[in-house]
Amino acid sequence: MALAATSVKVPTISCLNHGSLTSTSRSTIHNKRAVHVSSRAFLCGAKISDVKPVRVSSANRQRRHCQIRSEKTLDELDAEFGIEDSLKIVNGKGGMKRVVLSHYNGSSAEVYLYGACVTSWTQPHGSEVLFMRPDAVFDGEKPISGGIPLCFPQFGPGVMQQHGFARNSMWDIISTSADVNPDYPEPAVTLKLSDNEYTRSMWDHSFEALYEVTLRRGGLQTQLRVQNTGSDTLDFTAALHSYIGVLDSASPSVVVKGMKGKEYLDKVPDPNNPERKVEDRESVTFGHGLVDSVYLDTDPEALLDVGTGCMVAIENTTGFTDHVVWNPHETMPACWQDFVCVESAKVGSPVILGPGEEWIGELSLSTFDL
Repeated sequence: MALAATSVKVPTISCLNHGSLTSTSRSTIHNKRAVHVSSRAFLCGAKISDVKPVRVSSANRQRRHCQIRSEKTLDELDAEFGIEDSLKIVNGKGGMKRVVLSHYNGSSAEVYLYGACVTSWTQPHGSEVLFMRPDAVFDGEKPISGGIPLCFPQFGPGVMQQHGFARNSMWDIISTSADVNPDYPEPAVTLKLSDNEYTRSMWDHSFEALYEVTLRRGGLQTQLRVQNTGSDTLDFTAALHSYIGVLDSASPSVVVKGMKGKEYLDKVPDPNNPERKVEDRESVTFGHGLVDSVYLDTDPEALLDVGTGCMVAIENTTGFTDHVVWNPHETMPACWQDFVCVESAKVGSPVILGPGEEWIGELSLSTFDL
């Protein structure tokens, strides 16, 4: 059953073996699919990063497209990028455009063009994995609170606004696709953000960021690809700020595993001057107070027991080296017991890119029964 975006407690994720992953089948999230490069992108004057392999849809539903600005009407976008039974572009909350991905197994995901924010990922039996905060607004001005906000080019506080500008910028669709095997389509959308007057007012660098969201049989995969398109070296930090719904974060059964022995930055005493510590617990719990920890150089996989007999795996498959664990406790009384954030991050040491260089950070989310 899905979490409601209110302060009322409701049951959350339950795997029930309906399309959930076992330790064996979870490896399928990394299966490669056939790809093709669109020659049409060159006709648009695209850069090399624009013509990364574009996945194609099944049967007669191929999609090989150049960048289409989000100023296009909803009908135009859906006609250009929609894939029958797999992907559609529709109006979301506040009249904002969103992409809906539908998998043949019954799972689904939603991505807003504003902020490239993934706001929903449901299991085949309908259970919602992600959590949307009750104070989330969809007005095209404030970042969307909940789901998977994209933090770039800064994580946390710093010289620019909190968590950077990516989460309150409008992204453009540059491609959509589904698997070439008509029996097992895996829908994907790739969004793009380039430097503009707004971004340069905070971060005076030329860049291109591509964000691909793929709904797989075994889970949800997201990939952030950043290229330095300028003549100067740039550096940044980044994170995928995953809000995951839990039964009750105050419960001792809701825990994060996989951090024992890892060095971490405890931001609770002072977010601007965090204390360095080493985690000595087998499991991180949340009932005792605010948790705001940046675990450095972690193992690829962090595990969150959501308290329903289901585990969510948050895996850094490429690029991301850290995990951030956050729960606001009573500083957010309306909903702190309804979610835990376990984030894929590159925070401990920034990414440094010379002219023309590229960085890729990839997150895979999956669920399995305990």
